[in-house]
Amino acid sequence: MNLHVKFPSGGFRGLIDSYTHTRGESIYLDDIPEISGTLFGACFDSPIAHGVIKDLDYSEALKSEGVVRIFTSQDIPGRNQIGGIVEDEELLAESKVHFCGMPIALIVATSEESARLAVKKVKVKIDPLPVITDPREAKEKNELIIPPRTFKIGDTASSFEKCAYVFEGRADSNGQEHLYIETQGAYAVPSENGSLKIYSSTQGPTAVQRACSKVLGIPMHQLEVDVTRLGGGFGGKEDQANAWAALCALAAFHLKRPVKYALHRMEDMRMTGKRHPYSSDFKIGLSKEFKILAYEATFYQNAGAAADLSPAVLERTLFHCTNSYFIPNVKATAYSCRTNLPPNTAFRGFGGPQGMFVIESAIAKAAEELKVNASEIQKRNLIRTGEEFPYGQIAVSEANECWVKAEELYELNKATQEVRNFNAENKFLKKGIALMPICFGISFTKTLMNQARSLVHVYSDGSVNISTGAVEMGQGVNTKILQVAANVFSISPDKVKINSANTFRIANTSPTAASAAADLNGRATMMACNEILGRLKIVGAKELGCKPDEIEIREECVYANDGKSKLDWKQLVMLAYTKRVSLSEHAHYATPDIHFDLKAEKGHPFSYHVYGTGIVTVTLDCIRGIYEFDSVKVVHDFGQSMNPVIDKGQCEGGIVQGIGWMTMEEIIYDKEGKLKSNALSTYKVPDVYSAPKQIDVHFLETKNNSLALFNSKAVGEPPLMYGIGAYFALRNAVKAFNAGSLISFDAPLTPEKVLMALYSGKS
Repeated sequence: MNLHVKFPSGGFRGLIDSYTHTRGESIYLDDIPEISGTLFGACFDSPIAHGVIKDLDYSEALKSEGVVRIFTSQDIPGRNQIGGIVEDEELLAESKVHFCGMPIALIVATSEESARLAVKKVKVKIDPLPVITDPREAKEKNELIIPPRTFKIGDTASSFEKCAYVFEGRADSNGQEHLYIETQGAYAVPSENGSLKIYSSTQGPTAVQRACSKVLGIPMHQLEVDVTRLGGGFGGKEDQANAWAALCALAAFHLKRPVKYALHRMEDMRMTGKRHPYSSDFKIGLSKEFKILAYEATFYQNAGAAADLSPAVLERTLFHCTNSYFIPNVKATAYSCRTNLPPNTAFRGFGGPQGMFVIESAIAKAAEELKVNASEIQKRNLIRTGEEFPYGQIAVSEANECWVKAEELYELNKATQEVRNFNAENKFLKKGIALMPICFGISFTKTLMNQARSLVHVYSDGSVNISTGAVEMGQGVNTKILQVAANVFSISPDKVKINSANTFRIANTSPTAASAAADLNGRATMMACNEILGRLKIVGAKELGCKPDEIEIREECVYANDGKSKLDWKQLVMLAYTKRVSLSEHAHYATPDIHFDLKAEKGHPFSYHVYGTGIVTVTLDCIRGIYEFDSVKVVHDFGQSMNPVIDKGQCEGGIVQGIGWMTMEEIIYDKEGKLKSNALSTYKVPDVYSAPKQIDVHFLETKNNSLALFNSKAVGEPPLMYGIGAYFALRNAVKAFNAGSLISFDAPLTPEKVLMALYSGKS
């Protein structure tokens, strides 16, 4: 099926937002015209990480110029609770604070400046309580969000006895700041009969609707949530957007005036959760032929002070604990540990990268001890079609195909030899190379979330309007949905408009997350369009004296029995309208054949898997500890890409974001739970100078049918995992300089850590 519909006026590729983006005309939260009388909010948040509130004095703040009202937990008409999976998170602190940055009061004033000035005048007395920042300490004190979960296959205990080699170790990965360009924010506008319209920078409009309903004590049908687009999300606006929307809704509900609150960058960094840091233990057993016979892992997830999405993130860590490998005997246990940090949350990969880092560390440990390349172990253990994942799903694998193609296309043997030659010729410059296979499951792991709806209207002039629950945040989901309609109807893309995500048009939406939005919402759109198309064919057949299955629309012309008829698209649509045939359809799509038994920890949770292999090369300055990534060369399983421009862009962005997490983005909290890397001067993300010099992405078009939209596999999250290869390439460069380095498996591998590792273990 041709998804790049071409017309005499030209083809369609890329993103539909490109034009307005480059002209600065795209509408974000801060671009919405403010209604006269709009008020502005600002939070007074906890200055300490854990304690009992003894006194809150906001009398001086209340007298401050422009201040209209100050809200505390006592002003909440419904429930002071925004927890989703676990109800353990207060909107405004009542008697205790649990992390630095926890909202205590909301100041509402006539201007943003007045609200922020008033915040500085609030005084609070808090009796401190012990602070926990380490997940291992939290586990020892039984501070757990949920009971631990374990995935098993085979019998690891007896299998280790049969292994020729057994190695143990520890692997730690830090968090990651989302650093979306547009910070968290919301704008709540009162409407008739006690209802509210909430503009929110959220990936989950329905999640915002539910949270506000709970806080205000009013039904969901009185709360309209609208999202045109986000200036980035990466998972950070999946559930974390709820708090800011609920605060604005609370103030607007009481004051009967519009209220807006958009966080400043340092507020956002201080008060919001990050990617979950993990501390993990591993044990790996291999045969003499380097087949992995047994693997055990224990994950200590740093959840922060409340559950947020931690239980779901932890689950996906377990789902991806063996990455692309078949291991017959596995036992993986994960603890979600409560600490006194902001509640950590979804981040691109959603726990999968943390689990994959540990198995790759275990393989690297084994390779170093056995004095072989890690790639020898990796390649021999890639999962094949028909083999079983630890959670029971049977693989339909492209892992070997991706690996072999990467070896051939990028001349791996030659590249490896060039690295050896370079290292032999240079004393203080060393190169490292590493391979990173990936395997990532596509679907929400909570089965009920795998559903979506689409509302399609065909107007009497032949133009098309589509509403879904998908939120556009730069990933191109709206473009792909537009392509669906343009393809099904065979009409020019400029005849199709995608609406904002709105809870009054599309109800009960799943968040735009888990790389599933295009599949779910696109499939629903395809169903709706096909239903309308079927009606149009019946109308056309009656008019042209043929059967409906003999009608076809090609590039806005109507064909009957392969012959061009007197009708075109517009005429056919108008004909259907005059005959009172419905030109609208609301379709529902639920992913088939997926299920998971939480008691047995077995099932078929994913609609399909995405595979790939990346080859990463780095050059390390061994005097200064600084490094440059020469190249990242990838063979990626796209299925049959419906938009290569979008998909390549997602790959490149994911790779760089993954490299940032593994090498330079270091989040630092002190022992008192205060964020030290709280600004862009102290928290570094990849820029043009730190991105790889070369990124090559080869599209491996696979024949296996999947539940992907038009067999075009999801691409949002999987590419991030190639960044893990950057860590091991850098580690290999360190070892090339100092084979006895005491370098641990601790990410990110910053220049400071590299410099210390280069000279550790030397006498």
